[in-house]
Amino acid sequence: MKKLLIVGAGGFIGGFIAREGLNRGYDVWVTVRNTTSLRHLDDPRIHILTLDYDDPAQMSEVLDKEMPGPTGWEYVIYNLGATKALDFPEFNRVNFQYLRSLGEILKNIGCEPRLFLFMSSLSVLGPGDEVSYSPLDSSMLPQPNTRYGVSKLKAEQWLEFQSSLPWVIFRPTGVYGPHDKDYMMMIQAIDSHVDFGVGYKKQLLTFIYVEDLVAAMYDCLSAPTAQVVKKKYILSEKRAYTQKEFRDIVAAELNKKVVLPVVLPLWATYGASYVAEKIGRLRLKPSTLNRDKYNIMKQRNWNVDITDAERDFGFAPRHSLRDGIAKTVAAYLAEKEKK
Repeated sequence: MKKLLIVGAGGFIGGFIAREGLNRGYDVWVTVRNTTSLRHLDDPRIHILTLDYDDPAQMSEVLDKEMPGPTGWEYVIYNLGATKALDFPEFNRVNFQYLRSLGEILKNIGCEPRLFLFMSSLSVLGPGDEVSYSPLDSSMLPQPNTRYGVSKLKAEQWLEFQSSLPWVIFRPTGVYGPHDKDYMMMIQAIDSHVDFGVGYKKQLLTFIYVEDLVAAMYDCLSAPTAQVVKKKYILSEKRAYTQKEFRDIVAAELNKKVVLPVVLPLWATYGASYVAEKIGRLRLKPSTLNRDKYNIMKQRNWNVDITDAERDFGFAPRHSLRDGIAKTVAAYLAEKEKK
């Protein structure tokens, strides 16, 4: 049985990664914080390791003790990260320094994975072509315009200098599905007959349903290593959508006949983002609406090219946005019924 370590399994995507690993016959270890909810990690076959990512000595002790066999885990999926933070030092600590610590520890304890899959983000590329809307692709020079994107790029660059580590990097677009909080806020707004948009210029959005992203991870791990190692892949549904198309799909699943589109000018959105971020810092709690989020909402072109992933490990998302939203809305309505 192939041994897999999932680093950062407590978030929205982590539970899906762990379950799919079990379904595909992997022996699964996951790392979590001592504050992590295990609601989606309750299968008794999962080996749970509690780590303090700010304490490399504790991490090293736990991983060395629990490492299976002399060379450890055959595969590592690194899914740990922060999408919002109070400031850049916090982004840097979570998205870069934690990765560096984990990588150095695995090397020091003699763990030699066949493949180390790092979950990065499309945000590392920054704004694309907003004139002809040509797709973003992995060969582009990264020019991130968010603190989150910069911290993820630092992590990618660190990996690139690890000659002995067989890494592969995933850069997914917006990931959605049951239990996700960000897209759930948009669904809740549409459920209340309102859909908020930003800016008046044409915008193309891309999405990937969580199960399709997770399936891609395992398809990549199963591909010949030489075919995928030290490569970077964009993951998304093949086509792009407008805000209206997204709104119409969600409204149809919610059976909402009337939804009012409210488009905010960029200047007003920036002002609201700035104030919300400042309030969050005063409360020592990151705000969902912040200047990073503003730059993401402002970006007009999220259209992407997924040819490399299709060619190298047969990437083929099974869910259209309509299919994925149907499952996501069903989960939202089920949770709503419980309240």
